Amino acid sequence: MRIFVIIGILLVVSCGQKKKYHKENVDFDTFPKAVRTILEYQKNQNESFKDPETSPLPDRYRKNFESLDFFEPDTSYTVTARLERTPDAKPFLMPSTTGDKTIEVVYGIAHFSLNGENYQLEIYQTPELMEKEGYEDYLFLPFLDNTNGEETYGGGRYIDLKIPESDTIIIDFNRAYNPYCVYNKKYSCPLVPRQNYLNTKVLAGVKDFNKKSAK
Repeated sequence: MRIFVIIGILLVVSCGQKKKYHKENVDFDTFPKAVRTILEYQKNQNESFKDPETSPLPDRYRKNFESLDFFEPDTSYTVTARLERTPDAKPFLMPSTTGDKTIEVVYGIAHFSLNGENYQLEIYQTPELMEKEGYEDYLFLPFLDNTNGEETYGGGRYIDLKIPESDTIIIDFNRAYNPYCVYNKKYSCPLVPRQNYLNTKVLAGVKDFNKKSAK
């Protein structure tokens, strides 16, 4: 997951009880592999949020935390995009929720079809992160869509990617997650560029965080 800035430092469910994928005693092995992969991702996210060493949640929310609120796994939101690399792109400053700015570069533009329409999104690379072990091939995809402010956080969501070997890249919107500043104001999170707005509802990934129900 992207490293965020805690002031002065370099940055990056409650699943509904009636949902079929999250009922107790469900044998996940009976689901298709693609669905199992999404469910495993959700499980790992929940474990990370429960762990005081990795959780962005303040103690008052984490102590009673059970699960993030995810959309149902939906493989139609896993797309294979054509990646148009942009090697001549110049670095720019991406603003954040706290007024800080990070240096980003447009690594490429992803072209894909979703919900019957064609879209494109800019994918970013953070030069400072490239120098950190484990982030040499890291790519950052922030996006906005028509669920923002309703089902999902109003400021958009993020997806972590890796540099592919080919001219295509898999974007799994089931892995869309909230900026950490949604959970804790001590984090400074990049603001999603307006050009990365999808004029459709992306009903996949994590939903908005309800702090009232988390208390």
